[in-house]
Amino acid sequence: MNATREVEVVVAGAGQAGLAGAYHLRRSGFEPDRDFVVLDHSPGPGGAWQYRWASLTYGRVHGMHALPGMELTDADPSRPSADVIGEYFDRYERAFDLRVRRPVGIRAVREGDGGRLLVATSDGTWSTRALLNATGTWDRPFWPRYPGQEVFRGRQLHTAQYAGPEEFAGQRVVVVGGGASGTQHLLEIAPYAAATTWVTRRPPVFRDGPFDQEAGRAAVALVEERVRRGLPPRSVVSVTGLPLNDAVRQGLADGVLERQPMFDRITPDGVEWRDGRHVAADVILWATGFRAALDHLAPLRLREPGGGIRVQGTRVVADPRIHLLGYGPSASTVGANRAGRAAVRDIRRLLAGEPVAA
Repeated sequence: MNATREVEVVVAGAGQAGLAGAYHLRRSGFEPDRDFVVLDHSPGPGGAWQYRWASLTYGRVHGMHALPGMELTDADPSRPSADVIGEYFDRYERAFDLRVRRPVGIRAVREGDGGRLLVATSDGTWSTRALLNATGTWDRPFWPRYPGQEVFRGRQLHTAQYAGPEEFAGQRVVVVGGGASGTQHLLEIAPYAAATTWVTRRPPVFRDGPFDQEAGRAAVALVEERVRRGLPPRSVVSVTGLPLNDAVRQGLADGVLERQPMFDRITPDGVEWRDGRHVAADVILWATGFRAALDHLAPLRLREPGGGIRVQGTRVVADPRIHLLGYGPSASTVGANRAGRAAVRDIRRLLAGEPVAA
């Protein structure tokens, strides 16, 4: 389709944050297809969850919060999270008639005429007065660079490519990364692998006991401070710590989660530290996280000198027509729900010609 279509709001992405935003638009009187449109590049419902490995069962998911207006009840904890959450998101989209268009990839967002934004996609161009951007991070896995990486004769893969522990049977595996994915991979792989080694840049911090509201507010405040200054958001684990559950305790007791400092170089057959210590490896698994998928916003030049996009709440300070949902303090599932409601209130004021909050 070549004709440019007009709406009041484009929602980019149909993961947790995008669906929360679309829900609150619907509740505020916006009609799908007439006033707003939800565009999602994935083949089906489920956001990034649909790409998670089968061994990540719903019972092992950390911190999945229900979408607004519909609880996720009676889910079988033994089923893959990709299936449980994909089906839940599908029911949600149909229950609230959100009419998600997929697969539609967003290629670029540019300045249009009359104060509107032009959203160029694989299915034509949309002209919009506001953008709820909820494109997540799954499409931008972060691969650190280390000397010798190109000469390693074994296999290197990222969490985004992880399919399950069975493929590592009989192999020597180095897992890089101090987040929840890294510990989950190690605990799964260890019974199959010939050997595992865990390396992280910083010593892991394990959190014992519940993550209460006070701790949550403190963590969000730390993330908010960074994005308010235009710095890239830090990882969730860097402000919350790793939950110390029974599986992690057993991994610590067994030595599976015995952490080593980050190696200095990669050799053809393993990794090596400056003091000459060497660990042989067949596989290096980079559990090094993801970055926000925001390249399509590059034409608008929103990035600050610090490398991030400065936001107030979810609103981009440099362009109040744009809200980043699932970015910074709204990256958690509960944060995404609250952010969607606040962003829609802000957009309603913007479209009504009212001043936005400072």
